[in-house]
Amino acid sequence: MKEHARVNAASPTSQSAGSAEVPSGQTFFERAIEHAGSDSVDVSVADRTRTRVLDAAYEQFCISGVSRASMEEVARRAGMARITIYRKFATKDALVDAVIMREFQRYFAEFVDEMSRAHTAADRLVAGFVTSLMTLGRNPLIRTLLQTEPAMLPGVVGGGDGRTAAGVRAFVEKQLVQEQQAGNISEDVPALEAADMLVRIAGSFLTSPSDLIDYDDADALADIARRFLLPMVGLKAD
Repeated sequence: MKEHARVNAASPTSQSAGSAEVPSGQTFFERAIEHAGSDSVDVSVADRTRTRVLDAAYEQFCISGVSRASMEEVARRAGMARITIYRKFATKDALVDAVIMREFQRYFAEFVDEMSRAHTAADRLVAGFVTSLMTLGRNPLIRTLLQTEPAMLPGVVGGGDGRTAAGVRAFVEKQLVQEQQAGNISEDVPALEAADMLVRIAGSFLTSPSDLIDYDDADALADIARRFLLPMVGLKAD
């Protein structure tokens, strides 16, 4: 019998053997930001068995989707007994949570790296848009969920009950305010409203991919950002 996972943008507190407790009520995005700002060691790196399970689960989810994947299939792909997986993850929900959380952490690490390379406010906005769409839009798991479980996707990348989108919006608003305080963006730009529009646009591209856009073409994505997004915050392409 297949175990059906219940994945929400804000997952309930759960405890997995050999791993830290998941913060109650936090979205994946909030936890990724928190993790990026802490000095804690990712147990996935230190625990090779856990990493093997996560790798196998990710591969299986990319092939069959989340709901149709079973712990038996993950165990077989990892080359270990199912009981070994349950020692690391008490439930399938906990495993799904860990797999998706790892993808968010990878995305956010790349996002932060790209931001550090950008030299102007315009460059940072363009880089943020391109990195988000290329990293998440090309992610094999996200693409599979679009086909197998589209109802799950909004809650993961920015929709569902609205909490993930609100968290992302607050993050973007903070970046815009910092740019305003540094004199890079006019104070006349309403940061909250601008952030809301930017998040909605990027989220729509992720949850409802356009047939006019090649997510593998960084230059094309950057051109869209320069032509349509920069004017929203009163910026011009450098």
